[in-house]
Amino acid sequence: MLIDMSHYGLHIDNCQYVFYAVIMSDLQAPVCCAALTTKPIGEEDAALLAGVLKALADPVRVRLVSIIASSGEACACDLPAMVDRSQPTVSHHLRQLVDAGILEREQRGKWAWFQVSDARLGEICAVLC
Repeated sequence: MLIDMSHYGLHIDNCQYVFYAVIMSDLQAPVCCAALTTKPIGEEDAALLAGVLKALADPVRVRLVSIIASSGEACACDLPAMVDRSQPTVSHHLRQLVDAGILEREQRGKWAWFQVSDARLGEICAVLC
């Protein structure tokens, strides 16, 4: 998949953009492969795994996952105060975690509730361990 980035100027790294677009479209796929220690990982599997790990590569996101996992579920309305961030920032981080399949979202009335996807975390752990 090649994207003509010439009209975006020189500040966007075309390779990184294409990589990000491909990864974001495929994040819900099962995490790729056998444990990293059993055999070398292929390029496509490495890209899938990197996309999922990228979603966790932020301290706020790690805290959100920890808060939600430790309580079983959490309402989006409570999370900004817990991580000392604005509501739009927390919403952005939650969206990244949902897109990666790490969190599951359920709409209850006007509020969104989140739970950790134990299956997805199990897949990630199985690949890394």
